[in-house]
Amino acid sequence: MLAQPILLTLQLATLTTVILLVIGTLLAWWLARSSVWWKEAVAAVVALPLVLPPTVLGFYLLLLLGPHGPGGWLAGQWGAHSLAFSFPGLVIGSVLYSMPFVVQPIRNAFEAIGDRPLEVAATLRAGPLDRFFTVALPLARRGFLTGAVLGFAHTVGEFGVVMMIGGNIPGQTQVLSVAIFDYVETGEWGTAHLLAGGMLAFSFLVILAMMVLEKRIGRGTGP
Repeated sequence: MLAQPILLTLQLATLTTVILLVIGTLLAWWLARSSVWWKEAVAAVVALPLVLPPTVLGFYLLLLLGPHGPGGWLAGQWGAHSLAFSFPGLVIGSVLYSMPFVVQPIRNAFEAIGDRPLEVAATLRAGPLDRFFTVALPLARRGFLTGAVLGFAHTVGEFGVVMMIGGNIPGQTQVLSVAIFDYVETGEWGTAHLLAGGMLAFSFLVILAMMVLEKRIGRGTGP
């Protein structure tokens, strides 16, 4: 019984993190290198989940993913009724909700590189893709580590958005945070303590591991 929400949460967090590392890298690179005047407006939209109440984001996602929104049309292509209250809906919501936690560290890492290393690589006849994969990505690895850890941990701990768009369906959308809420509501305090304590220990270990790894990477890039 307890294994289901734990495994579902780990599956959701892993898939969300992988998707965000792909989308977030491209978006962060564009935000760091583009000179268009409206890029900060895009950055502000990406950062909205940092200040927007999760229930507000969850409400609008529920409209978009529900049977009368684009998500309902998309789900209808394979015979489903809606993307809301489904695992794919949880993935979409988690990607949007955790995006700033991945994009911002990677963008900061790209901006910290500066133009000089890329210009040197260009003089050595490295093309744009070569410069990106052999120069930018290795130099920005600290940002990737931070973004991956924060994105994964934030997805594991999210509640409001997943509750709004996923509900509480055991084995399908009942993630760990929702399961804790459910156990508290039904008076099963012992089980709630067990899961909440596990999340507390997990959060501490994630932060500790990130700090240790950042220090080691920092030493590796030092003079």
